[in-house]
Amino acid sequence: MLETPSRVSEMYTELFSGIGKDASSEIDAIFDENYTDPVVLHRLRFHSICEHHLLPFFGLADLVYVPNGKIAGISKFIRCLDVLSRRPQVQERLTSQWADAVSDKLAPRVVAVRLQAEHLCMSIRGVEKPGTLMTTMAFRGDLGSNGMRKEELLRLLAG
Repeated sequence: MLETPSRVSEMYTELFSGIGKDASSEIDAIFDENYTDPVVLHRLRFHSICEHHLLPFFGLADLVYVPNGKIAGISKFIRCLDVLSRRPQVQERLTSQWADAVSDKLAPRVVAVRLQAEHLCMSIRGVEKPGTLMTTMAFRGDLGSNGMRKEELLRLLAG
């Protein structure tokens, strides 16, 4: 127990290391490419801390984007999500922030993000329903007649 306060301090420093960082700056390997079909990343593992109870939530993230002359290195999307996740969060904001970061950096035709997570604040306290998953989604870009329809994006997100 003597070292516990020090270990807890180090843990929170690591878990909240995204505070004050510009997550979109992680998307820094950008390439000009005339590729205009969907790019899909599935099952990216993430974890964050619920800002309401300071308990973890964790799950899987999916990303679809349709380039508009620019693509990025795959790991850069994950690094961006990691920075956003490493701060006290709510899942809804995390979803929006990730979609906004990709949209701002690449200006793609379309971006769609889905996060699905279990929240320990609901699994081990309160209603105590372990295994319950919350799903959030964000869509950015041209979802009209010239772009992809939400139904198509949902199908791609589902894998």
